[in-house]
Formats: sequence, structure tokens, C-alpha cells
Amino acid sequence: MMRRTWRAALMVATVALATGAGPAQALEKFAYGLSWLPEAEHCGFYEARDTGLYRDAGLDVEIVPGGPGVNMPQMVAAGKVDAGMGTGMITLNMRAQGIPGITIAAMFQKSPQTLVAHPDQGVHTLDDLKKRPISVANFSRQEFWLWLKATRGFDDSQLRPYTYNPSAFVADKTMVQQGYITEDAFFLGKALGAEPVTLLLADYGYPDYATTIYATEPQIEKRPKVYQAFVDATIRGYARCLTGDPTPAYRALHAASPEQTPELSAFKVAQMKKYGLVDGGDAATSGIGAMTDARWKALFEVMSSAGAYAKDLDYKKAYTLDFVNQKIESAQK
Repeated sequence: MMRRTWRAALMVATVALATGAGPAQALEKFAYGLSWLPEAEHCGFYEARDTGLYRDAGLDVEIVPGGPGVNMPQMVAAGKVDAGMGTGMITLNMRAQGIPGITIAAMFQKSPQTLVAHPDQGVHTLDDLKKRPISVANFSRQEFWLWLKATRGFDDSQLRPYTYNPSAFVADKTMVQQGYITEDAFFLGKALGAEPVTLLLADYGYPDYATTIYATEPQIEKRPKVYQAFVDATIRGYARCLTGDPTPAYRALHAASPEQTPELSAFKVAQMKKYGLVDGGDAATSGIGAMTDARWKALFEVMSSAGAYAKDLDYKKAYTLDFVNQKIESAQK
């Protein structure tokens, strides 16, 4: 396993760069691929880039947007980006396919994945949805839907197509669909004229991580100090988004995706705080980005029991704790 033998040297190099001590060093180029188009859930990366946290860590970071038709795990595996954003299941999937993917940090302790219903329809808990039709995207049917079937008694007969268009949901009061805790109330609440019933799957035990940093093992072994620097600076970026001035990130996100207005970004970050997506769970004691062996074991066991993976898959190769579980100061300026 990779160890932190480079951490002391990295700290010295970072201090020297930040203070101007020693000869000038060229910045290390680093490309990070998003799992979707730029949005406020990614604020820590943009905050770190636009406030100089990456530069102070010796990095020249390019943030590469994802989106429809972009296969980021494939880009990571091909070396077209140095790391990508995903969930814990991404590197489990890679390992199942014989690709040496490895997750090194999780910026979200909770998956933002939700199921959303209309108000006044008798929906209060997840159990109230067991017999109701639910619109679920195809990719989600191989992720959280498997967990719902394995642990909550849901059935494929409930599945309905997910169209990525909220108009059908708004028009049909009996409809239930998948959603995202960071934006359900903002978009659907406005359309409905009332706040929808939003059930955060993580609060019912869904164990997957989100907004991860993953790469391939050979990539990391070539430049472990660079990956550690990227993780540490990103942690500082998220800390600043939550407790400092996030306007640099908001401006950058709006420039990259005009629909990501400062109003929407502020709402999403408030939701991230409210539900402890970034600094809750193990991050409360071990710092932003934290992961644990127990959590990975729980994720693998439930998903392999649901048929997502062979039970003899060596899931421990899909992650390492060597880059996280360190308290990183927010580096406020």
C-alpha cells in the first residue's frame, strides 16, 4: 500500500513555494475530470483553483467538465486526465473490469441521491414508497436501486423511465422520481409552488461516497506527492466554500455553466451544510475527504449481495486511506 513517506517532504516544498524560499519551481500540471457539468457541488475544486490554493501547493490544475456522453472513468484509465470525480462504486466497477482504479478521497460523506414525491400524498418515509411507481434513470438502476431492492424491499415492477424533464413529475401528483438533495427544493419547489417531499437515501443507510477523487494505481505511484498536494488543497477549497468566502467559486461556476447562478450556488452550498454532505459523518472527526475501511466494507458487502459484484472481488484494492483522514486547515486568506 502507498504510505505517507512523502508527506514531510511535501510540506517543506509547499512552504518554500508559498513563502518564496528557495529557487522557483515549475508548477506540476494536473487535470481533474468532473463527473458532470460544473455545478456548486464542485465548489471546492473551483475555490482551490481560483484562490491560488492549488498554485500554493505547486500545482497547475485544469478542471475538465464531464456531462452527457463523457465517460470519465475511461478517460482516467486512458491517462487523458490525472484523476476523476465519481462515487465509491466507480473504482469498484473498474476493479471488476480488471482496471486498477483506486479512490483516494471522498469530498462528500453522503451521497446526495434522493427520491422525491409531491407533498400531501402520504409520503413521509422511504417505506411509504415500497409499492409506488418510481422514475429511475438506467445508470441508477445499477447503483442505488440495487441497494433499495436488497435492503428495503423495493421491486423492479415499480420502475418507470426517467426522462430528465421535470414537467412530467410536476403534472402528476402521484409520481415519484429520483433527485438530488442539493437542488430538489430549488427547482421542483419552484415548479410545484410548495416544497417537495425529499428523502435522502444516505439518511436511510445508503453507504456510497460521492464527489470522490480517483485515479489508476500506476498514475498515483508515479507522482504520489502531486496527488497528496491535490487532495490537501481540495480539502482546503471545500473548507473555504463552507466557512469562508465562496464567491470566487461561484463566479467561476457561473462562467463555466451560465445556468449555475450565484443564487443557485448559494442554495446548493446551504444544502451541503444543512445535510452534512461534506463535513458530516467521519469527516467531523477525521477531516474533509475522510474514508474508512468499515464504510468501504459495508458498501461492497451490500452491493455484492445485490449482485453488482462477484463476492470474491478484492474490493480493498479499489481504495486507499493513505491520502486522507488528516485534519487540514482551511487556509483562509
